[in-house]
Amino acid sequence: MESSNKGKHLEKTKRILEQRKRPFYKKRRVIISAITTLVCGICLILLLFYSIFYKSTDNAFIEGHIVTIAPKVAGHVVKLNVVDNQYIEKGYLIAEIDPRDYQVDLEQAENRLDEAKAKLIVNQKSGDEKMCNLDFAKKDYKRNSDMISAGAISQIEYEKSLNILNNAQAQYDSSQNAKISTEAEIRRLEAQVKQAKLNLEYTKIIAPQSGKVTARSVELGNYIAVGQPLLGISTDDMWVIANFKENQITNMKEGQPVLIKLDTYPNKKFKGHVDSIQRATGAKASLFPPENAVGSYVKIVQRIPVKIVFDEDYSKYNIAPGMSVVPSVKVK
Repeated sequence: MESSNKGKHLEKTKRILEQRKRPFYKKRRVIISAITTLVCGICLILLLFYSIFYKSTDNAFIEGHIVTIAPKVAGHVVKLNVVDNQYIEKGYLIAEIDPRDYQVDLEQAENRLDEAKAKLIVNQKSGDEKMCNLDFAKKDYKRNSDMISAGAISQIEYEKSLNILNNAQAQYDSSQNAKISTEAEIRRLEAQVKQAKLNLEYTKIIAPQSGKVTARSVELGNYIAVGQPLLGISTDDMWVIANFKENQITNMKEGQPVLIKLDTYPNKKFKGHVDSIQRATGAKASLFPPENAVGSYVKIVQRIPVKIVFDEDYSKYNIAPGMSVVPSVKVK
């Protein structure tokens, strides 16, 4: 009996303790709920103010100038002076194509030009001779014309001098035409020589701009064709293209400050500003713009490309075209 009474007493004591503790837990739950609601409300208000003063998008990427290097002449690569991701300066010799064929073409063109110039000299001497004959024939014809008027010579002698004059004139005109034709041939051959010299120069592929080598596809000994892409040069000049929704650019203007956050550097925010806003949507500027005058039209919120430039030095960071960016434009 005593043991059962003791058990009942213990149970009663536990219930009393639980009743005393329960209000404390209830109060703590209420306090936590209130604090959570307050924090959520503050965050919501801050988010509302942020959406009013800032416009942001994750549809943004780093852009830059990438110069594609392609040869102007075909041939085998006999020298290759670049490797992947190498930084090169403007004017650097990237590669050289076998120049021997183009050297031969240049020599042949120069030989043809020399022959044409020699032929022109011969034509000039012949033209001078024909000019002397023409002057003599003109003087003889004039003398015979005066003499036949006075009846001093016969009609046959007069006609003979006229025929000589006509023949001399024809020979002189022929020599002049040959001279003009030869001069035209010389100009054509001079152009061929210039083109041959250019082709010989084109065997040396020179970097048009400074930057890093990217997407290299050429190897030493490859046969490359005219216009074949060999590699690209990514320049140091980079910017951001952010595709904002059309209802986000209502108050967006050129010159507004921007905070630029790169996925590569999540703890760093770069400073920039709005450089320009494209005067066409991304869809309108695409290769195949949509045809909206159809019965199955569905309205889609369009994107407007906005160019954003950096206001601080980013050369010490590993930033490359194509990286993802989250810009925030302060519109108010």
